[in-house]
Amino acid sequence: MKILIVNTFDTNGGAARAAFRLHEALLSQGVNSTMLVTHKEGDNFRVIQQFSRLGKVFNQIQLLLTNILINRYKKRSKSLFSSSWIPFSNFSSVINRLDPDIVHLHWISGGMLNFSELLKIKAPIVWSLHDMWSFTGGCHYDKNCGNYLKECGYCPILGSNTENDLSSKIFKHKKRILSKVTNLTIVGLSNWLKDCAEKSSLLKDSTVVNLPNPINTNLYRPLGREHSRNLWSLPKDKKLVLFGAVGAMSDSRKGFKQLSEALKVLPDKNIEFVIFGSSKPEYDDVFDIKTHYAGVLKDDMSLVTLYNAVDVMVVPSLQENLSNAIMESLSCGTPVVGFDIGGNKDMILHKVNGYLAKPFNKQDLANGISWVLNSSNYEEIRCNSRKKVLNEFSNDVVGKKYIKLYEDIIK
Repeated sequence: MKILIVNTFDTNGGAARAAFRLHEALLSQGVNSTMLVTHKEGDNFRVIQQFSRLGKVFNQIQLLLTNILINRYKKRSKSLFSSSWIPFSNFSSVINRLDPDIVHLHWISGGMLNFSELLKIKAPIVWSLHDMWSFTGGCHYDKNCGNYLKECGYCPILGSNTENDLSSKIFKHKKRILSKVTNLTIVGLSNWLKDCAEKSSLLKDSTVVNLPNPINTNLYRPLGREHSRNLWSLPKDKKLVLFGAVGAMSDSRKGFKQLSEALKVLPDKNIEFVIFGSSKPEYDDVFDIKTHYAGVLKDDMSLVTLYNAVDVMVVPSLQENLSNAIMESLSCGTPVVGFDIGGNKDMILHKVNGYLAKPFNKQDLANGISWVLNSSNYEEIRCNSRKKVLNEFSNDVVGKKYIKLYEDIIK
């Protein structure tokens, strides 16, 4: 069985990390898996970067034209918006030449795959949704506007006040394509995103299943806390609260504002704050408590030691699919606090391995942090964190579920 995993990047970003982890999980179980990307940063020989010089030129032209279309909207937000409908890409021919039994798409924005090329892919397609883009008019998270349930337009991401805007045009284009695609299976990585896809106007008639990302629990594992703090030069006599994300302090969806407000009402003052995903700003006066900045981390061992160095991880996202950070932290035995939204409840069991706060209530988010830090059964909570991941998200458990899905589709 030949599986081709397709993603724009091999290691850059949460979707890339998740796709690569599935690739490794399949290889560990004897599956012939190859990963196809347009931007390769690692050196894994089973990851193919496939773009001719001409293809790279077309890719840049596509991105340039897309940006021109989006930049017309002067009131647009900073949230990611992608079109992938300008017909320069011919990536499907590359996929077909590799002749896989299953093409497993992941995050294919950034000019990688023109949406209409779904019709040209010969093998059955599995598409893991890392965000909402596949069934919206261009946004990756809809800020709860809900327009994708019927038809996009009046897009809040674009700051649009017209019905027939760019999001509406892209939505109609996707609808025409998807009505003709017959070999597509959608994977909602969280139960929340599976439900969104099933209710969406674009994917409601598709086969939609729920399967999570896998994680290597031999790599993401509990280590000595004192040793981990020594590695990061962190204090041993403080309770440490961790927050991290790509663009941790600049992407409003990541909940930095809500977290900063929650930290101000924390009753326990014997704490210090740790941030990864951002470097120390010029004026470090965001918090009233001492803050350590770990910067942007790209290697696994840095993440593993940092998760092990802290007492609790906080993921205050306003919309979230299946957070790598939550899964990684729990796998290292570090409890997690987050809002009761999206895919968080797939991993966080309230007051068992963490705390699910009332959506966007700063006081309850603070209550959750305090509950974890001051629990009399803290070690039990840590064990529960690790156990949840071992039972439901390990390479062995999740890899077998994907293999079964592939086999069923081929049959």
